[in-house]
Amino acid sequence: MRIVSADVVVTSPGRNFVTLKLTTDEGVTGLGDATLNGRELAVVSYLRDHVVPLLIGTDPQRIEHTWQALYRGAYWRRGPVTMAAIAAVDVALWDIKAKIAGLPLYQLLGGASRDRVRTYGHANGRDIPELLDSVRARLAEGYPAVRVQTGVPGLQRVYGVHDGTAIAAEADGQRIDQRVLPVEEDWDTAGYLRHVPEVLAAVRSEFGPELPLLHDAHHRLSPQEAARLARTVEPFDLFWLEDLTPAENQTALRLVRQHSTTPLAIGEVFNTVHDYRTLIDEGLIDYVRSAVTHFGGVSPLRKLFDYAAQQQIRTGIHGPEDISPVGMAAAIHLDLAIHNFGIQEYSGHTPLTERVFRHAYTFTDGYLHPGEQPGIGVELDEELAAAHPYVPAYLPVNRLLDGSVHDW
Repeated sequence: MRIVSADVVVTSPGRNFVTLKLTTDEGVTGLGDATLNGRELAVVSYLRDHVVPLLIGTDPQRIEHTWQALYRGAYWRRGPVTMAAIAAVDVALWDIKAKIAGLPLYQLLGGASRDRVRTYGHANGRDIPELLDSVRARLAEGYPAVRVQTGVPGLQRVYGVHDGTAIAAEADGQRIDQRVLPVEEDWDTAGYLRHVPEVLAAVRSEFGPELPLLHDAHHRLSPQEAARLARTVEPFDLFWLEDLTPAENQTALRLVRQHSTTPLAIGEVFNTVHDYRTLIDEGLIDYVRSAVTHFGGVSPLRKLFDYAAQQQIRTGIHGPEDISPVGMAAAIHLDLAIHNFGIQEYSGHTPLTERVFRHAYTFTDGYLHPGEQPGIGVELDEELAAAHPYVPAYLPVNRLLDGSVHDW
């Protein structure tokens, strides 16, 4: 069996997605997600111009060999563009192998370790009353755990808080003289640190101590500020505190650990195991957050999870709307199979996106299951995908009150 074609499909059913479709000489197809939000076309070029020519004529069942060839053979290793491209190939090959076996992917990963996959949803509000309404909505949808984000007094637009107008703006960017520029958000760390305890106190007062709550600082804080926040929120018993500080400096988490027992999650922007080594070896975090789509695929992420398990660290795979249903399906298969699963982020997708990417996985009463369809269980409607072409877009940028650029 050989790969005879490799097609890169770009579609925007509400937001941009990049999909790799591999086809064998026996007509078996496999899909992989290569979406890199705000830099989609960089991955498209990497795939079409540099990866696809290497795949034609190769054996699709040699997954590990192909992964190593794409990773080591390029010499310039790592980085989000490279790893998203490799991830698409890896997932597509696993999709093919599982279809050949006639089994859902999780069976090839050792079978199910659990019956279903617990999720958390996103609740947000411009103020506390609006946030409480959003939490009620997520609970009504069945989510067993909720991430809470709220506006900060004095700031006009902050991460994780939006209405319908802001959602559209973040998806499409700002159009100025036919150009698309990123939406600009604003930030005041001192105001945020004062406000977060009030928010969590209000949520706990309304919903009680048993609801698992999560919160995302989104890389905004210095190590000292991160340690202060982690200690301050201890009384609210968070399920986790996410991305407190930019973790390129992995040793920054030592300070946070010294000052707090609040569980920590990190890694959605990490691309390889090297981003995690100090964090895992020293037990500085409690959850690894990388996505299949941005970490090179199922193959390396499974290895990361086994490595993390040695320090009793669990998983919390990144699952925002810009991970396509292809990437989400691969994540759910992993979640079901691994032993040290923690929780799965799940934002869902628009109805149009779910028509473009028809999937076997289900969301019922706050839990996901990948389904029993052979492969990863996703089919791409290429005609409908073509009817929704790429739309230039950026992720937002963040500025402090003095106008300087800050971490988003």
